[in-house]
Amino acid sequence: MKKYIVLIVAFFLGSSLFSQVTFKVISLPANTPANAQIYIAGSFNNWNPGAAAGLLNQTIDGSPGITLNISGTITCKFTRGDWASVEGDANGNVIGDRQYTVAVFDTVLINILSWEDLGGNTSGGTALSSVSVLSQNFAMPQLNRSRRIWICLPTDYQSATQKEYPVVYMHDGQNLFNEQLSFAGEWGIDESMRDLQLAGDRGAIIIGIDNGGSERLNEMSPWVNPSYGGGLGEGYTDFIRNTLKPYVDANFRTLPDRLNTAIVGSSMGGLISMYAAARYPETFGKAGILSPAFWFSDSLDTWLNGQTFPSQIRSYFVAGTTESSTMISNINEVKNILIQKGINDTNLRVIPKTDGQHSEWFWRREFPDLYKWLFRSENSTTSISSVNQFFVKIQPSPFSEQLEVYFSDFERYNYRINDISGKTVIAEDSIVSTVHRINTSHLKAGVYIIQVYNSSGARFQQKVIKN
Repeated sequence: MKKYIVLIVAFFLGSSLFSQVTFKVISLPANTPANAQIYIAGSFNNWNPGAAAGLLNQTIDGSPGITLNISGTITCKFTRGDWASVEGDANGNVIGDRQYTVAVFDTVLINILSWEDLGGNTSGGTALSSVSVLSQNFAMPQLNRSRRIWICLPTDYQSATQKEYPVVYMHDGQNLFNEQLSFAGEWGIDESMRDLQLAGDRGAIIIGIDNGGSERLNEMSPWVNPSYGGGLGEGYTDFIRNTLKPYVDANFRTLPDRLNTAIVGSSMGGLISMYAAARYPETFGKAGILSPAFWFSDSLDTWLNGQTFPSQIRSYFVAGTTESSTMISNINEVKNILIQKGINDTNLRVIPKTDGQHSEWFWRREFPDLYKWLFRSENSTTSISSVNQFFVKIQPSPFSEQLEVYFSDFERYNYRINDISGKTVIAEDSIVSTVHRINTSHLKAGVYIIQVYNSSGARFQQKVIKN
């Protein structure tokens, strides 16, 4: 009898483990129809493009996902329910079958580049194929709502598989890439980033957050204006820092430290960008502020005077001199407060433009110069490390209970492990060894940055993820 019980338990345990492989779509073509149903078809379900058991459901962050009863090597494709609407390459052409070798508890992250029936112009407007929708309904728990999120990847993201990139978070996502969705014209961010990279820039990941329509003014100011609203800016900023950024860092090859993270916006987006950089300078080391609506609240100056800033924070302000009678004076007032708070004047730049207008065309024109100035010392194609990449090796990633750090010699080393907010969670000095093991069992799941320094002060930095 005991033998049969063991066999029954083993069967159910085996069946449970056998169903733990998850496929998660982290980006969709921008022209994916609203509320489209996505299916997976493959060798495990007789290549049925619309099988009910292959329908992807919405995960907690709003992206489509499915957990399947499979293991081993499989082939598959994604569809919208039939073979006429199967996925294609970046230009909307036929692609070969996907092939994966999967094991228990694996999560496979999927980027769908286009749909054959809709073609490679993924925007439905003017966006390049580098632009896709990260999620149609990305959850914003801080505000109890959801939002469409866009992503624009560097031109070499798919080919340079070991390369990591800075990230720029931008507001009013509808206006960044898509002529048809934009209000009074798009910014052309995808074209600008393509041209910058062709000119030698290392490239950056651009994240666009759609505005909340009627909630836009409420979300983009932490302070209430009696005539126009406001008051939800703290929750909106916390969403970007505590929900969206960790997701992006965990799922894409990012450089997540503050010197490689910028936040950029215009008008009310300029106000909330200044607030985000001032509230979380350990997260957003750079702020691009175009035609800011600093007039919206008298509380900004007082609040800034109460903040503490690292001297390295970098902010770029640009506006038209005739946009309003107080536009440039308000910007200079904020700049002076930042200088009084200890920020070096060389890290603050104000660009008044006599022809500037409160308009998308103006912000489109000014964005490349803003980007280049913000990343002027980080935009090279070389590694951020000032040490030979092979002097240290860190594994595994993702990690669980332990990290192993391998050194090439017995030189003296120090290391710091920081969480996504910049807080040091583990630190150790004066290590003299060729291999050092770090107990990480007490760390929460998430993204971490490990920095290793040798005796001469040279630095090696790597992003690691704990499951």
